[in-house]
Amino acid sequence: MSSWLGGLGSGLGQSLGQVGGSLSNFTGQISNFTKDMLLEGVEEVGDAATELQVSNSRLAEVEGAFATQKSEYERLKRLHAELEEKLEAAEIQIKSQSAEYRMHLQQKDVEINHLKARQSGLQEEVQKLQHSAQSSSLGPAVLPVTTASSTTTSTSASFMHRPSATHHGFHGDDLDLSDVLWSQQEINRLSAEVMRLEGEVSHWRRMAQSSSAAGPGNGDQTEIHRLQRTIKELREEMSREVDEHQHELAALQDAQRQKLSDITRRHRDELAEYEERIEELEEQIHNAGGPSSPSADSSKLLDLQKTITSLQDTSAQRELEVSELRASLEEAQKNQTTLQTERKELQEENTGLLQNYTRLQASVSELQTRVQEQEGRSLQKAQLEQEIQGLRKNLADAEAEIERLKETAEERPAEEVEHADILELNTIIGSLRQEKELLEQEKLELQDRLREAEASVSETRAEPCDSEELEDLRRALQQRDEALKTNEEERDSLMSELEELDRQNQEATQHMISVKEQLSAQLKEAEAQLSKLTAELNTTKEQKQTLEQELDSQKDKISQSAFTLNDLHMGKQQLEQTVKELKEKLTRSQEQSKEVKKELVELKKSLREKEEELSIAIAQLYEASNTGDKDQMTKEVISMKDNEIADLRSQLEVVKSTQEKVLAENYELKIQNRRTKEDCDDKTAKIDELNKQMVESQNSLSRTIREKETRIEALKLEKGQLESELQQVEKTLAEQAKQYQQTLDELTRARSMDATALQTEHEKAIKLNQEKEMEIGQLKRDMEQLASDHRDTNEMLSMTVAGQKQLTDLLQEKDVFVDTLKQNAAELQKELECKILDITKETENLKQALEEKDRQLGGMKEENSHLKEEIDRLRDQQSRPQTQAEPRTLDIITELETEITQLKSSRNVVEEEVNTLRKTLEEQQASLLLSQKSIQTQQSELEQAHARLQQSTLNYDRLIQAKDEEILRLKESIERLGERVVSISGEMILQEDKTQTLNQENGNEKHDLSKVEIDKLVKGIKEKETEISQLNEKNMSLTKQLDQLVVSRDEVGKLSQMILQKDLEIQALHARVSMGGGGHNQDILYLQQQIQAYAVEREQVLAVLNEKTRENSQLRSEYHCLMDIMAGKEAALVKLQQENVRLSNMSDPTGSQEMFKETIQNLSRIIREKDIEIDALTQKCQTLVTVLQTSGGEAVGGSGGVSSNQFEELLQERDTLKQQVKKMEEWKMQVITTVKNMQHESAQLQEELLKLQNQISADSDCSSKLSVDYARLIQNYEQKERRLGSLSQELAQVQQTITQLSSTKDVLLGKLDSVAPSAELSQASAQVETKIQQPSSIVKDETQEVALLRSQLAEKDNIIRTLQENNHRLANSASASESEQRSHVEEVRQVKDRLDALQRTVREKDLLIKTKGDQLSNVSEALRNRENDNEVLKQAVTNLKERALILEMDVKKLKEENEAVATKSREKESEFRALQETNMQVSLLLREKEFELSAMSEKSATVERMLKDKEQGKSGELNQLLNELKSMQDKAVAFQHERDQVMMALKQKQMETTAVQTELQHVRDKEQRLNLELERLRNHLLEIEDSYTREALAAEDRETELRRRVVLLEERLATSSSAVENASQQASMQVESLQEQLSGVVKQRDEAYAQLRTSQDQVQQYAVSLSNLQMVLEQFQQEEKAMYSAELEKHKREKEDWRKKAERLEEQASALQLNLDEANAALESASRLTDQLDLKEEQLEEMKKQVDIRQEMLEEAQRKLMNLLNSTEGKIDKVLMRNLFMGYFHTPKSKRADVLRLMGSVLGLNREDVDKMLEEDARHGVTGWVSSWLGGRGAQSVPNTPQRPTSGQSLNSSFSEMFVKFLEMESTPSLPAPKLLDIKPLNAPPQRKGSGAITSSTTGAVPVKRPGELNPFLAPRSTAVPLLGAPGPSSSTGHLLMKPISDALPTFTPVPVSGEASGGAAVLKDLLKQ
Repeated sequence: MSSWLGGLGSGLGQSLGQVGGSLSNFTGQISNFTKDMLLEGVEEVGDAATELQVSNSRLAEVEGAFATQKSEYERLKRLHAELEEKLEAAEIQIKSQSAEYRMHLQQKDVEINHLKARQSGLQEEVQKLQHSAQSSSLGPAVLPVTTASSTTTSTSASFMHRPSATHHGFHGDDLDLSDVLWSQQEINRLSAEVMRLEGEVSHWRRMAQSSSAAGPGNGDQTEIHRLQRTIKELREEMSREVDEHQHELAALQDAQRQKLSDITRRHRDELAEYEERIEELEEQIHNAGGPSSPSADSSKLLDLQKTITSLQDTSAQRELEVSELRASLEEAQKNQTTLQTERKELQEENTGLLQNYTRLQASVSELQTRVQEQEGRSLQKAQLEQEIQGLRKNLADAEAEIERLKETAEERPAEEVEHADILELNTIIGSLRQEKELLEQEKLELQDRLREAEASVSETRAEPCDSEELEDLRRALQQRDEALKTNEEERDSLMSELEELDRQNQEATQHMISVKEQLSAQLKEAEAQLSKLTAELNTTKEQKQTLEQELDSQKDKISQSAFTLNDLHMGKQQLEQTVKELKEKLTRSQEQSKEVKKELVELKKSLREKEEELSIAIAQLYEASNTGDKDQMTKEVISMKDNEIADLRSQLEVVKSTQEKVLAENYELKIQNRRTKEDCDDKTAKIDELNKQMVESQNSLSRTIREKETRIEALKLEKGQLESELQQVEKTLAEQAKQYQQTLDELTRARSMDATALQTEHEKAIKLNQEKEMEIGQLKRDMEQLASDHRDTNEMLSMTVAGQKQLTDLLQEKDVFVDTLKQNAAELQKELECKILDITKETENLKQALEEKDRQLGGMKEENSHLKEEIDRLRDQQSRPQTQAEPRTLDIITELETEITQLKSSRNVVEEEVNTLRKTLEEQQASLLLSQKSIQTQQSELEQAHARLQQSTLNYDRLIQAKDEEILRLKESIERLGERVVSISGEMILQEDKTQTLNQENGNEKHDLSKVEIDKLVKGIKEKETEISQLNEKNMSLTKQLDQLVVSRDEVGKLSQMILQKDLEIQALHARVSMGGGGHNQDILYLQQQIQAYAVEREQVLAVLNEKTRENSQLRSEYHCLMDIMAGKEAALVKLQQENVRLSNMSDPTGSQEMFKETIQNLSRIIREKDIEIDALTQKCQTLVTVLQTSGGEAVGGSGGVSSNQFEELLQERDTLKQQVKKMEEWKMQVITTVKNMQHESAQLQEELLKLQNQISADSDCSSKLSVDYARLIQNYEQKERRLGSLSQELAQVQQTITQLSSTKDVLLGKLDSVAPSAELSQASAQVETKIQQPSSIVKDETQEVALLRSQLAEKDNIIRTLQENNHRLANSASASESEQRSHVEEVRQVKDRLDALQRTVREKDLLIKTKGDQLSNVSEALRNRENDNEVLKQAVTNLKERALILEMDVKKLKEENEAVATKSREKESEFRALQETNMQVSLLLREKEFELSAMSEKSATVERMLKDKEQGKSGELNQLLNELKSMQDKAVAFQHERDQVMMALKQKQMETTAVQTELQHVRDKEQRLNLELERLRNHLLEIEDSYTREALAAEDRETELRRRVVLLEERLATSSSAVENASQQASMQVESLQEQLSGVVKQRDEAYAQLRTSQDQVQQYAVSLSNLQMVLEQFQQEEKAMYSAELEKHKREKEDWRKKAERLEEQASALQLNLDEANAALESASRLTDQLDLKEEQLEEMKKQVDIRQEMLEEAQRKLMNLLNSTEGKIDKVLMRNLFMGYFHTPKSKRADVLRLMGSVLGLNREDVDKMLEEDARHGVTGWVSSWLGGRGAQSVPNTPQRPTSGQSLNSSFSEMFVKFLEMESTPSLPAPKLLDIKPLNAPPQRKGSGAITSSTTGAVPVKRPGELNPFLAPRSTAVPLLGAPGPSSSTGHLLMKPISDALPTFTPVPVSGEASGGAAVLKDLLKQ
């Protein structure tokens, strides 16, 4: 004891000595500091430098003193915190142990009540036995008395028997050992059940955590109220169940009592029988005269044997029953194992079903999103296509009107000037359009700027500094408005000019007005489109803002780790603000230092007092254990401690606040002095510190970024794997592109090459889709002969169109990116403006501070002047000889000098601060300028890029439009020329022939032009593709810059913080510059230098940003690669969906409805099963909660604060289960909605099928119409052939007229000169040759064509005029023949018109064919879409399979739960073994009964011997017999005593058996429940299997039906394909027949030409005189024939080429459409990926919120625990009192006074009172208040057995009195000098839990090393005194109350106390009464 107390005192003394030493050091340092501060300025120093040195040295000293004081204060803080932690740990330990012992005392009270009840029952039985013995005794009167007395003594001995060495219980009876064993077994069983339940709780918690991954946490008040309600309900349920359990226990006790009464009755009956037999034998002995009959003896022996056999039979029956019980238990165990296995299987099935369900949910959501996106995109596409078509129509109409105006202008030669005016008007309109677009752009920009300016004005209304900027902005706006007005005036003037021109040409103006209206409508539409696009942009911007907000929230979370930097910056700003108040703080710090010294002295005193009080309180705690008044004293002590701790905490807070003030002031002084010493060194040190903090913040940021980097690395690894595949795909794509280009070139060259190249590509496509391509290949083999070229060309065109659409989509995306960049730039500008406003505010503050300082400087200067005057005056006074005033003047002078030095030092400090502020201002101005320049450059670059993009797009659109317009103009000019030639050539046959040649040439020119235009268009498309690729590269660079901006946001934030600092300094320097105004030029030079330096830094920053952009571009490329891979996967998905759609189309509507019904039934069944499972789980949870509550109520001592935690955890688990139930219900609703949606979709699909069938029928009708049209064309061709025959006849008539003309010409030849006509004819032939050669040159240059045609027209006009003159000459001679020639010319014109009409009809038919082909392609696309839908359905089937797998996983989980049940059954087996042990004890009791029977038989034998002896007549031996009878009676009494003990044991065993039976009943009930659950689960499994089998059968049936439908559809396809083939064959046959007819017509024409030649030969023979003219005419006609035939052949070839090209273009268009669809799918997948990423981020945020909510709940629980601990602090600790009480008796006499003093200090007694008491004890011996406890006891070691109490006393005595008696008995040492028990805590067997409980109770502040180091009086940290107890000899057999308490208690050496122990009971009773 003394060593323990000495160790405690030494530890306290050391800590207090350290505290005192630190306080003394602290006070000494403060006194030194005050002395230095007071003596400051006493030294007289002449120089300013020396003054500075002195001040610096003093400041250094002050800083050193402050550092030492700070270290001392921190050390004291730590000591105080350690002491508080030790106190709290000790209190928590004491509380926990006291709670445990209270629980044990309550249990012992209950056991004592049970023992009292048993004692009363035994006493009643003893009394009954006495009565029976008195009634049965018929012998001498001495025997009953002796028996009664002996029985009473034996009973008393039995009840009050107490062995000397060991202590078994309260009263020492033998039955207490079995009670102790039974209670220990119960405790072990309960602890095992607690362990098991905790394991189950942890398992369910894990299950709940795994299931509730994204459950929204509710930390609201409503949630708390709800939890409180649930707690109340659970408590009520607990109370109800406890009542039920008590009722059950009462019933069981009644049943046990009845059984005991039955057994006692039987025993009494048997005893009565035995007593009757004994009486009979005694009668026979008394009746010695009569001879004994051997028959009677034999009958008695037989009876005895029968009883023995009956007893053996009963024992055998009991053994059989026990074996049956064992067998039933084994069967139950087997059932439990089977149940566990089945439960595991069911759990696994459930998990599988859940996984399937989650997958189905994901797939359904994905399908819904896809459908919505596809619908939106299709709607957008349709709208855009409609708008594009409307714009094209409007443009075409406008161009047609313009061309018509041009035609009218050309038809009128007089209106050539007006045509030029119209062209000028067109140019003016184009320029006006451009100007209008530019003005609209400028207007939008100005509106944006106005909005920004308004925002800035709203922010800076209160500030006068920004008024100039607002005025500048207003001026700029006025200038822009003036420019707009000028532009509008110019536009108005142009409009007036246009109106004047319209007045001159009214017809043209009407057309122009209509064109203008159309253009205005187009503009409105374009504006509407722009508004729509702006709305979409706004929506995208809002989405972007939301995403940015989410990013900002995440960045804020990340920036929490970087708060150190922000704190530094804030500290720097505070330091800059504190520059204003340095002088005031200097004076305040001096005053406060004095106050702090005083306060520290007071605190030292208070700390010493508090430490003394603490030591006194600890001593009182120890002394309180010796006193009986535990509760009141401990409450007082704890309340005192609480008050003292609260006072200490408040004082500590005051000290902390004062210390913080002193710290802040001293820190400011340090900063000021360091600035005066070394600015450069200070700056470098600050920079190093900032760098370190930056490194720390970067490390903290890197930790958060590492997770993302790991994800990025994983993505990179996947990228590395996927890049190879992408490269392969790109190679294949490049090869395909090359092949496509080659095929394009080869298609232009030859058709045969196309088939082979495209077949190879087709085979490659077949390799990608194996199964489908096999089926398609079978169909294609049939179709290849007829439609291979058609399909290949379609694929080529579709590929090119898809590529172009992708490029256009990319351009649109880049435009969006550019808009986002502009938005970012605008946001940056706004942020800069906000920063500038903040800077201006801070500059104003600095200006005010500087003004205040200047005022202070002025005041100081004035004071200086006054002081100088006073100094001069004092010097004058000193010069005078005045001896008395010398010391006084000296003091005044010293004071003034000190003040002067202080003022000088302050002035120097202020000047240095001004210099530093100027420097920082200049630096920050330079940095601001650089940052503004960099931002402006970035904005200009972004705007330039956007302008370039817009210009490029506009240029390309204009080029395309210009080319289209040029093509149309050329075509129209050619047509106009042909019409003019036809109109002019109506006068002469020669002219007609010339016009025919011209028409032929024009046709050739048209075809050549069309070819050239196609080539040019191809070239233009290639150029556009190259330019688009360049634009894509530019857009990629812009996206890289965007990514760079996103990545370098952190760097921008850091730079912005730096800019903020610089801005503050700039504002201060602005104010200083405005005040100073002196050295501006030098500042400007310095600023220029700094600007150059900042430019270098800016270049470095830009280099870093470029590197970041490269990294971002790499990441973006990786992302695109991943997106391409996803697109490929989605294409595969799309194919599967197409298959599904095809299958669904094949399926009947009735079958689909049946399928949906079956699926609905299955889903409803699954949902019901899930509901049943949820109900079962809720029931399980409720049972677990009740079991936990009951087990917690029974075993509170084992787990002090654990039950509440378990309870809260169970509540949380119940909430999670409720959330799961809600989720399951929501899923149920979702499944129902999905089923309904599926039904609706099936109906829609059926409708679409019907529509497709209608379309197919319409297509067949169109094909029939086409065949009819072809038949009409054939008829038209036959009619044309007839007309040609008639033309040939007319030609013969013309020849006859020519012969007539030749005859007339012979007459006129004589008159005319022969020279002129020949020259004219030669000129005409030369001109014709030039005309033939000119078309080839026209084909080459489009620009020269119009000029050449005009020149040709002029030449032709000249020729026509010459020919007209010739004709006039001829007409004079033959006027009659001219009328006939005109009629012939008119007929020729009609024939030509008919031919043109036929050609038009042919073109229309070709267009119809093209439209039908487009419709066919649309139908094929619809079929493909259906196949995609089929693939979607297949995916749904696979998802259902996955759901089945999830259900299988759930079944496995249930199997695992069944295994847990098996573990429970094993525990029950252990309990059964305990029951077997009890049965063994019962069997031992039965053996004792048999021994009693054998003893009775011996008695009967002795009685017979006595009878025999009596017969022999030996009277002397009667006395011996009597003596033997007495001994036998004594033995009987002993046997009766043993029998009573056995009866007691039997009753106990019966109690145990009843308990075991109840437990067996519980086990059987559980088995029944488990069996019911098993049966339910089996039925459930069978139902699931049935449903699965039904579904599988239904799926097989569906598969067969679908296959059958596929076969039918394939047959239909085959028939339709055959029909299409037949139709195509018929068409080809018709085309061939038409070609044959054309060849026949050509032959007929050739024959007609031959006839013409023969007729011409006849004409030559007839007209020899006109041989020259005839030769010319023949040559002309032959040339015309050749040209006509060549032109016809060219027309045919070109027609065929055009058809081929149209087919190729259609195929290319289809292929491009496919590519476009794939690209759209890829984009959709990308959007889906982004959506999924956003969802993941949202889930992460939700999980973080849940974690925060859980953290808050944990904190609330900890608060509750702390409140509970605080509430239980004021209660008495019985353990401590008991230990002190025991410690007193185990310490030697010489040191008991120390123990009593400690007890008095614990109980709050004064030391003086305790010392007085001890002195009185020393005087009177052992007669004081302690000796009264000891009574009149001697030094004997043998305990005094108290006298037997009466029954009334024993029943009326309370537990406290019995406890006093027990303490009296226990206080006597049973053995000489035994050591204290091996003290361990009650919850020691599970050491892990105990330690955990202790650590949890100390709230983590105390690190527990071992359970052995715990001490209830010291904190776990203090390991100075090793306190371990040694096990005593009575540790195994001690009472429960004396079980081990704590390993950390000290060992006391007990000394036998000699003294009187008479007054102990009285003292204890007095204490209890108090």
